[in-house]
Amino acid sequence: MITKLLSAVRQSRYASLVAMCLGAIFPLSLAPYHLWPMALFSLAWFTDLLTQQTPKQALLRGWAFGTGMWGVGVSWLFVSIHDYGYTAAWLAVLMVAFVAVVMGLFSASMAFIYRRFNLDRHAILTFAPLFIIFEWLKTWLFTGFPWLFTGYGFIDSVLVGYAPILGVFGVGLLAVISAQCLLMLLKHHAKAWSYGLLLSAIWLAGFGLQYINWTKSQFDKALSVSIVQGNIPQDVKWQLEWRDKTLDIYRQLSVSEWGQNLVIWPEAAVPMFQYEANDFLKEMDDNALAKKSAFVTGIPYADLKNLDTQGVPPFYNSMAAIGDDGHGLYFKQRLVPFGEYVPFESVLRGALPFFNLEMSSFSAGNTQQSPLFIKDYRLAAAICYEIAYPELTRRNAQKADFIATLSNDGWFGTSTGPHQHLQMVQMRALETGKWIIRATNTGISGFISPKGTLVKQAPQFKRTVLRGNVYPVVGKTPYSHLGDWPILIFCFSVLSWFGWRNYKNNRPINL
Repeated sequence: MITKLLSAVRQSRYASLVAMCLGAIFPLSLAPYHLWPMALFSLAWFTDLLTQQTPKQALLRGWAFGTGMWGVGVSWLFVSIHDYGYTAAWLAVLMVAFVAVVMGLFSASMAFIYRRFNLDRHAILTFAPLFIIFEWLKTWLFTGFPWLFTGYGFIDSVLVGYAPILGVFGVGLLAVISAQCLLMLLKHHAKAWSYGLLLSAIWLAGFGLQYINWTKSQFDKALSVSIVQGNIPQDVKWQLEWRDKTLDIYRQLSVSEWGQNLVIWPEAAVPMFQYEANDFLKEMDDNALAKKSAFVTGIPYADLKNLDTQGVPPFYNSMAAIGDDGHGLYFKQRLVPFGEYVPFESVLRGALPFFNLEMSSFSAGNTQQSPLFIKDYRLAAAICYEIAYPELTRRNAQKADFIATLSNDGWFGTSTGPHQHLQMVQMRALETGKWIIRATNTGISGFISPKGTLVKQAPQFKRTVLRGNVYPVVGKTPYSHLGDWPILIFCFSVLSWFGWRNYKNNRPINL
């Protein structure tokens, strides 16, 4: 019955529409919905839609799947483009659709290769590695947009036990293999007992791995922290008349917090360049020193010592540490396209209000930066979008005791964006086995344990202070040592073997 239904849909003229719908339900596996079975259902049926199709048909169905997935998964872009980018609603919808269509090319290319080289003959071994390779490509190709990874959806399942070993791509790989096993069980029932064993082994091992503590928190060495969440409205954040108001809000919220080991403010909490805020920063430094607190804040930084030929300094989105035993400066390495810099600036700058946002001319910091120093501890920095990059976070955390990520998710309003962003932070905690402090302007601010648990959180869209502790850890996770290389080597090796064997024995099929 199920086999006949799948075959009928696969041969239907509406198969691409079904693929788009399957892509559209895939994001339901992610925060804030956490319906991870939807990813299994979506990927299993999508795989079947590619079976025995021509490469051209597979490309179209893959494109439809990707367009549906990105159209729903990053629909929060509409808020930043329309509400805060001052772009007409109809045009903002078209721009989000354009992003979805372009990002859909990843799954289109994946599906094309899958059928061009007859990889569906060994679907259980080839589809998952190919799918994960294309997820990995999203971390760097075309500047990178590392969003909607399969592994994030399984942070609430037993597969999360693999995260400290294999990272988000390893969790995703095992989830996609699980989807293939389920598909085979549905189609072949008793004849597919070996797939049932493989599925059981994957999930039972994940269940057991959850109880292994790869790192151990040193609870006798607590760092007391106050996260100050200013909740400054995004539409007025950079207005000149709001500068003094913003500074006063953070000043007043912090009065009772001096005395904590660390007082931390969000990304760009100080809405002016460091040289313009000298007096204010001196005041905060004095307050922190008087009560023996370290102080960390996000602040735009203009490097006045390195002017270009036109006398313009490079600008950085930075994170600075001052106060008692606090020092260091970090420049953001991975910038948000259009938000922090404009690709093809000479053509696009000024074409639309969205391409001319405030503070959208930043430069990227270098890749060899030291942690910030807080008391006797080292704090790995990640500003906003950077926490979405697994390898960058792993590298920055190597020589650090904790991770602090500053963000301003006010750009995304009440959409799913901030929840997806927080889920990535939780995965980074699991991968590195370290405590993470997350300080944001409008939420979700919080403390995340090495197990990826949100220990404490501040409510969204509320001006508040969240107090908590973080702890240095002993030991390292396997992922901290090896990163994504084991998964990438496995995926490329499997695909190379089956791709070459199919090419040698059967030749790739025609379009």
